[in-house]
Amino acid sequence: MTTMQRDAFARLIDAVQTNCHVADARHAADMTLCIYLLQMREFYRWEQGIAALQPLPRDAVGAWIARRETLWASLEGADFVPVPVPGRSFDPFDVEAINAALRQVGLVYGAGYTGPGRACFVLGELQHAQQREGVELLEVGREHARGLAAPPAALAGSTVLLRHEALARWVWDRYEAWTLKRNPGPFKAALDAHDFEHLGPVAVERLIAAEGETLVLHELGEFRAAQRLGPAWPALRIAPCSRRTQLLTSALRDHLADCLVTLPTLLARRADASIHFWFANLEGVRADLFPRLAAAYAAWCAGDGGAALHEALDAGQRHWQQCCDRLLALQQAHGDDATPHLDAALREPELRL
Repeated sequence: MTTMQRDAFARLIDAVQTNCHVADARHAADMTLCIYLLQMREFYRWEQGIAALQPLPRDAVGAWIARRETLWASLEGADFVPVPVPGRSFDPFDVEAINAALRQVGLVYGAGYTGPGRACFVLGELQHAQQREGVELLEVGREHARGLAAPPAALAGSTVLLRHEALARWVWDRYEAWTLKRNPGPFKAALDAHDFEHLGPVAVERLIAAEGETLVLHELGEFRAAQRLGPAWPALRIAPCSRRTQLLTSALRDHLADCLVTLPTLLARRADASIHFWFANLEGVRADLFPRLAAAYAAWCAGDGGAALHEALDAGQRHWQQCCDRLLALQQAHGDDATPHLDAALREPELRL
């Protein structure tokens, strides 16, 4: 790499990381304190290049958090900066054009929204690219710039970004938390499916290597759900509303995606480890919305051959489609005044399945 190439690469990284900082400055305070501290520890580990399971220096982490919060304060009100690619600069959300320019040098870029106004950016090394079911799958290896939130997989239009580094860090964090009590349940079952008793942490590495596919299946499900729900759904999803409404709206489409693609595919493949892993991550509002699915999982674990899961997924496809369609109808009927109507619909007991 020539000096000019190095300088251009450094400017590119600096611009993307600046936009990550601006996004964090706007929205880091939206998290609960617990989630904030967990994500800051993970972000520090990434930024400092500290391997999974290695102890973190508490005083150094505390000082780093203070410096980062000072940086965010200095960026209050700042705008996102253009992304410089040799020869021109791009709007930071012009993902397709930026990737067309970066692919020839083995890089991949991601930008989008994880909620109302919550931007997320990443720049990394392109590990692999392929077409799957009408979607372009871009796999990201080493990441050169990222923000506090690092979703391991995301769908933007007809492109899925799978971030292997973010996936690995997420799973290792889950494993580290599990080791504190080592409770039985789906996460332990997923580890045991990779022979955790004999392999220990090597089983975690095997799980990480396998479960990128589960995330991809979910994103393919989101693509299928997006085709069913139409162009009005993205606007509804990022419309200003309460945090609870945001979570529930996302959960409805997540359930539709997983009933359409993720779980039926895993069942058809008899991918037991991945089914356990999927249920290890069924929590919060998603679990509360779909208690029938947890009961069906228990029946599958007890040896029913997946009969209850298939029935729950068939019912889920119809139910979550109807729930999403109702929200869309409310949005269309009430426009800018739809928020209280959406909130009311999402409080109805009939929402749960």
